[in-house]
Amino acid sequence: MPNADRVQAITDTVNRYIELVAKGSVDELVELYADDATVEDPVGGEVHIGHKAIRRFYSAVSDVQRECELVSLRVAGNEAAFQFRLTVTAGEHRMVIEPIDVLVFDAHGKVAAMKAYWSAADVRQV
Repeated sequence: MPNADRVQAITDTVNRYIELVAKGSVDELVELYADDATVEDPVGGEVHIGHKAIRRFYSAVSDVQRECELVSLRVAGNEAAFQFRLTVTAGEHRMVIEPIDVLVFDAHGKVAAMKAYWSAADVRQV
């Protein structure tokens, strides 16, 4: 795939990821990942391997109201690094976090690995 096409495909997937984190279903999010993909969110935490584990991970936030906004994106090679703003509302509690995620893509355009860089110190109540 020519470089410009690959960059566009990765950019489209990142935008779809942001959209799905905000309003999508767990199954739609899992479909972005390769069968044997890994998710480490946050970095230093548990590594979730494969669709079943990734589904379990995303299910933890499926019942809360979420809003997402892409802040910045860089694509290089088969990887994307991006910062986004995630606002989560659960009952009367509302919090904002701006993680930096790194996605590595396989030859089929699926996410092979995701790492999210953030810690509890990055979460703020609003």
